[in-house]
Amino acid sequence: MLIDMSTSSPAASARSTARTRRTHDDAPDTAHQFARLNSLEAGPERGAVRDEIVTAWLPMAHRIAGRFRDRGEAVEDLRQVAALGLVKAVDRFDPGRGAFESYAVPTITGEIKRHFRDRMWALRVPRRVQELRNKVRIARRELIQNPGSPEPSVADLAARTGLTESEVGAGLEALESFSTLSLDAEPPSGDDGYSLADRLGGPDASYDTVVDRESAKQGLRSLPERERAILYMRFFEDMTQSRIADRLGISQMHVSRLINRSCERVREEAMGRRRYDGGA
Repeated sequence: MLIDMSTSSPAASARSTARTRRTHDDAPDTAHQFARLNSLEAGPERGAVRDEIVTAWLPMAHRIAGRFRDRGEAVEDLRQVAALGLVKAVDRFDPGRGAFESYAVPTITGEIKRHFRDRMWALRVPRRVQELRNKVRIARRELIQNPGSPEPSVADLAARTGLTESEVGAGLEALESFSTLSLDAEPPSGDDGYSLADRLGGPDASYDTVVDRESAKQGLRSLPERERAILYMRFFEDMTQSRIADRLGISQMHVSRLINRSCERVREEAMGRRRYDGGA
């Protein structure tokens, strides 16, 4: 009995697998160009060969970029990023370490993911939060891919991703925080015509009043009782200097001098304490 070793040996099986393995239409054979590229010194000729290789593989880079469409970035911009990754792959590729496609695909994909991580976020967020966002986004897409599927709950997303509900919550917040809104934008749930800027708080002058009162307390306590009474009648009971003078049986001019002197003393006491506290 004769056995056909050409079809049963491991080497023959590997050759058969290589012949039947499906390759992409955008995976050209550029082994000859790479060999030539590595044999040339830096110069115009080497640059021309490099450009030839990049041009040949550019459709593959565009195909990879297409996987990331509908993520808030224009397809043309994604293609530019993919082309940059392709150029890096060509420059770094060592033909002795395997097929170029096996090296280029992760290099280009990594460049696009890096673009989303570093350039697309309006605010810099921790890597951990970005990873949570991606897991939640993928899980949500899988859970609602069938028509009529309800919006998944936090518990559903947690079960799908293996994350805690707290982590899912952080991921959901990050989904809404990928980009910032202008202060002139109208809130999504509002129909009153007001912008976000209209809802921002402003400086409250009452805080300054509290600071001033606290600063003046010590100085007021150190005043003689008559001066404290005069200041109370003038500034808290809103009495005129003439009425205060009549009540105390002194002249209006004397009341005026006492008010000015007391206020100056309280002011100096407060400013001295502020300088002391600031220096401390």
